[in-house]
Amino acid sequence: MLPVSITTELLRRLTAQVAGTRAETWPLTEVYTGEVITQLPQSSPDDIVAAFAAARAAQKTWAAWSVKRRLEVFKRYHALLLERAEITTDLIQAESGKARQMAFEETCDVPIVVSHYLKRAAKLLAPAKHGGPVPFMSYSTEIRVPKGVVGIISPWNFPFATGISDAIPALMAGNGVVLKPDNKTALSPLYGVAMLYEAGLPEGLMQVVCGEGPDVGPTLVDNANYVMFTGSTATGRIIGEQAGRNLIGCCLELGGKNPMIVLPDANLDEVVKGALFGCYGNTGQICMHIERLYVHDSIYADFRDRFVAATSALHLSAAYDYTADVGSLISPDHLQRVSSHVEDAVAKGATVLVGGKARPDIGPAFFEPTVLEGVTADMLAGSCETFGPVVALHRYTSVDEAIALANDTDYGLNASVWGGDIAAAEAVARRIESGNVNVNDSLATAYASKGTPSGGVKQSGVGARHGDQGLLKYTDCQNVGVLKKQIMGPQPNQDYAAYAKQTLTSLKLMRRTGLR
Repeated sequence: MLPVSITTELLRRLTAQVAGTRAETWPLTEVYTGEVITQLPQSSPDDIVAAFAAARAAQKTWAAWSVKRRLEVFKRYHALLLERAEITTDLIQAESGKARQMAFEETCDVPIVVSHYLKRAAKLLAPAKHGGPVPFMSYSTEIRVPKGVVGIISPWNFPFATGISDAIPALMAGNGVVLKPDNKTALSPLYGVAMLYEAGLPEGLMQVVCGEGPDVGPTLVDNANYVMFTGSTATGRIIGEQAGRNLIGCCLELGGKNPMIVLPDANLDEVVKGALFGCYGNTGQICMHIERLYVHDSIYADFRDRFVAATSALHLSAAYDYTADVGSLISPDHLQRVSSHVEDAVAKGATVLVGGKARPDIGPAFFEPTVLEGVTADMLAGSCETFGPVVALHRYTSVDEAIALANDTDYGLNASVWGGDIAAAEAVARRIESGNVNVNDSLATAYASKGTPSGGVKQSGVGARHGDQGLLKYTDCQNVGVLKKQIMGPQPNQDYAAYAKQTLTSLKLMRRTGLR
């Protein structure tokens, strides 16, 4: 049974925000039971064009507001986010099937992002004056101009955190936004948008369009001034190619096959606890979650036994309370993908130490947390992103070997290193080819550090969210240069040879004095 907060009236208000009046709908289901929660309207290409036109009209007024006035909206929004966290948690849990602990933690991401950029946005968006080519007689001003209307395509695994958190800096910078959430998890981002309007966002500035990716994605990219996408590497390539043809920028956070290295001096009690979250948090459906675990040979057997015992003790549940350690996968289709990776590994010689089975007795998309041993590169679980509660254990004998194994992938989104000597562990971390590396944590420390950009390298993405870069990417830089007097070039009665000599002398003097 759905939580009492998810009323028929709430669902009506949320789905009414979807752009367009098309009769076609998509059955959005409660993952725990498979029962339909609501019929989600689907946007046509014409609806998407109209959504961009409405957002563009509203953006002209919004961009003319002072930064201070825009930020007042987000101060009110921050308060609403905290006040309504329980309802947001209910929506996230119903549409995604994740354990309530993880659903609640997802609600916290947005106010943290809002709070960070409330402190940074005014400084980042303020005009910055720089020296010009001629000291004292020239200067230039760096002016941050909003891109226009940003298209955001958010995934189903963290629909509220990515859909809304990625929109915050874009809106603060003066842009409009057209958001396309995944059909399966559109309710929580729609609720986030509703709260934005309640906080004072100008009508029409943020639009929501819904539909399957191939149906609506191309039109969205064609109408956007910038695109933010979180999802698979395969889809990211398509979006990146289209953005390139349109000569617009894009930020792509894509897949990962993330490693964890456990050094010989690591505290195994802490490692086991961290690995449980890193491997099974959100039922393994986190872009930055751990799928490859490398443990030094001297502690391998001890760690394996502890980790297997801890994994077997995890509680799976479909309850709307905080008792569950692990929730559901997103859908029966995704369960089949996860199952196929485990079955392929076993068929090719891997061993299941714990788990490895679906749990239809709990719900249609539940799968047991699973530890594999003997996984090799020719197995699906050895090279492809499983995106489920499945982790492979591996031994190593030297740090160089562990680093080589960790880097032996086309991906580079997240990694984890555990050790008692922090400096030594950090030295290992710096040798890993990954956009994010956590020392003595699995993933949360890097991602939750909103002051530092977070993104992938290699096939895990282009660009980053968070940090100054996470806001400035939504702006163009206008360079306004001012020359107070026409003094560049030869002066009257001065030939060019004399001017060239004078210029070289001036450049040497400016370098010596530090003027340039």
